[in-house]
Amino acid sequence: MSSLPTTPKTNDKNVTEFFDNYFTEKLSFPTNEVDAVIGFFQKRGFDESSSISTATILLNQAKLDNVKVFELLDTLKGLDNIQLSSVVTEVLNYNRLRTSTLGFKLSADSFTVEKRNVVV
Repeated sequence: MSSLPTTPKTNDKNVTEFFDNYFTEKLSFPTNEVDAVIGFFQKRGFDESSSISTATILLNQAKLDNVKVFELLDTLKGLDNIQLSSVVTEVLNYNRLRTSTLGFKLSADSFTVEKRNVVV
């Protein structure tokens, strides 16, 4: 008799993979759509990793809403950087837990009369 523990009869890797993917479904998208969305965000100044994660969420959301990805990109093309950040933030927040939300701050560059007056 050995004092070593017995090896389990089930394969731990298979069990872990099964439960890690229990509530998720496999998604597949055409490569031209994936490349177009990633390229769109990289062209707009996003890093590679953020472009990939944002593209994944937008592709998933477009599939859920039955919207063609290229129509979505045409709509996003007309937005400036601030509007694009706002839309992307809303979509990302929609797909996150409520305890973890994203936001952004707009700086107020306007100088009004009230800001310049000093009462002594």
